Order: sequence, then C-alpha cells, then structure tokens
Amino acid sequence: MDIVIRPVVPGEHTVLGEITAQAYLGDGLLDFAEDDPYLRVLRDVAGRAARAEVLVAAEPRGAVLLGGVTYVGGPGPLADLAGPGEAEIRMLAVARDARRRGVGEALVRACLERARAGGSRRVVLSTQDGMRTAHRIYDRLGFRRAPHRDWRPRPDLPDLVLLAYELDL
Repeated sequence: MDIVIRPVVPGEHTVLGEITAQAYLGDGLLDFAEDDPYLRVLRDVAGRAARAEVLVAAEPRGAVLLGGVTYVGGPGPLADLAGPGEAEIRMLAVARDARRRGVGEALVRACLERARAGGSRRVVLSTQDGMRTAHRIYDRLGFRRAPHRDWRPRPDLPDLVLLAYELDL
C-alpha cells in the first residue's frame, strides 16, 4: 500500500476540507445537500486542527491528498461521544478516486495507534446508516455497535440518527 499517514499541514486545510465535503455530498449524507449547515463544519479543517489532531492520507511523495480523519484524544470541544479514557474518530473521508485502496482503513488504524499510545481504553465513533463502506472497515477492525450510545444531532431532523460504534483497546 503506497499511502503515507501524517498530520495535516496548514497549506492542505482547504484541499482536505473539500475532499471531506465532497465525500459527504457525493455519498448523499447531507440532508440539505449544498445548503446543509454541516458542510461548513466539514470544510473547516483549520478549526478542527486547532482543537484536535487531523490526519491525512497522502501519496508517498506527499503531493496528492487521498483522504483524512479527525482524531480526538478524549473529552473536549470536538468529542461527540468520548468520555474519560476514550478517544474518538470523526469525519473520516476518502477522495472518490482514491477509494478501494485501503485509505480509510489506514486512517482508522492510525487513530487506533494514537489511542493506544495515549493510554485510551476505548475508541468511539458516530456514523450514519448509509456509510456502509465505513461500517465494513469498523467491523473488520473489531469495532462493535453500541446502540445505547446512538444519538440525534439535530432536533429538527428526528429521522437523522447517528449510530455509535466502540472498540475496546
């Protein structure tokens, strides 16, 4: 696998934000498409990088970004689910032309390594029902569904339920 996982650098924020936005848009994961307020959050890599660790998958020479993920080392402003002793994975996205190359799995594995190194006892994440490819990655890596942690991020969209997964380390 010719993929390098490393922290994002400021000059890549816009590119990664667009990869993330296009992944969600292209997969039909935003209820209001281009008008969805979450699109702004997906594009705000600089904001995430100021409060958590944002990782990218890149070609070995580093010129082409393939995807990215936000790693949250514990409770804090970017944690939706993580409690004490838990790390969280957020906003996993792979560019459409880089899919089926192991990019998503490599990014998740990098988060798991960071969680272990940081002393976390569990990694948690939220996902949508339609994120089937991501679910296969999580299943393959040993995550299990945690329905007791499912949640609704938007009261105005009662049908939008985020499914929780967890992995004990």
